[in-house]
Amino acid sequence: MSTGRPRAGAIKDVTSAANPVVKEIRALTQRKHRAETGLFLAEGLKLVADALEADWPVRTVVLNADFETQPMAAQVAATARARGALIVKANQSVMARLTRRENPQAVIGVFRQRFAGLDAVAANPGPVWVGLEDIRDPGNLGTIVRTVDSVAGAGIVLIGDTTDPFGLEAVRATMGSIFHVPVVRVTRAAFLDWRPAFPGQVIGAHLAGAVDYRTVKTDQPILLLMGTEQRGLTDELSAACDQLAKIPMAGRADSLNLAVSTGVMLYELGRERLSL
Repeated sequence: MSTGRPRAGAIKDVTSAANPVVKEIRALTQRKHRAETGLFLAEGLKLVADALEADWPVRTVVLNADFETQPMAAQVAATARARGALIVKANQSVMARLTRRENPQAVIGVFRQRFAGLDAVAANPGPVWVGLEDIRDPGNLGTIVRTVDSVAGAGIVLIGDTTDPFGLEAVRATMGSIFHVPVVRVTRAAFLDWRPAFPGQVIGAHLAGAVDYRTVKTDQPILLLMGTEQRGLTDELSAACDQLAKIPMAGRADSLNLAVSTGVMLYELGRERLSL
């Protein structure tokens, strides 16, 4: 990121998409720049407010030029500025350029990414973690993060070649749950090396599973492994499971959307354990 940006805690009026601050923020729509900077975008008043409430490190908040007439937006700006963030007042054209949407949100925040390590799983192993192998769809990932939050799950483990959980579409789909659900990112080899240390049952969702998901019973912490819709879990991760469970199909469809099947299994696993 540029070092010539305005000082932290400043308020800056921006009317041109050619402004260096705008270019910095727009670059964060690309995964390469998010990886290089460790930053990401949260779009919308609710998401930005949720991030600030959860005490995520904030770098910049961009708001419509008339934000001071909107009490909640003004409060978000005041909170972010007090934490040292740059506050940018932008017109509608600049806001549209930042999000690449014709009807942009009135507030955009730039925050620092947070990834947990596998030690976070050992520190808080239950009641359930969800492991996602090679998930590629950001909307599915965001929806699963939101679902894990809804059942008070412990967190998400991203295994292998996955989509970026801090991409704009994924963050949007979490509806703010990204700020409450720990996310671990790990290679497949590192996960398999660590797997014996998990202090509970590893349950894999698999079309060839021998167990109906509704019959899975355990008082131990659960790590639920989900594979891609195209191929399911790889053989390596399937072999690492204590049980392989399936969701029976009564109709002609042979599988469910990944986010739907994860939600179905999570709510069933949590029905007795979490009184859902």
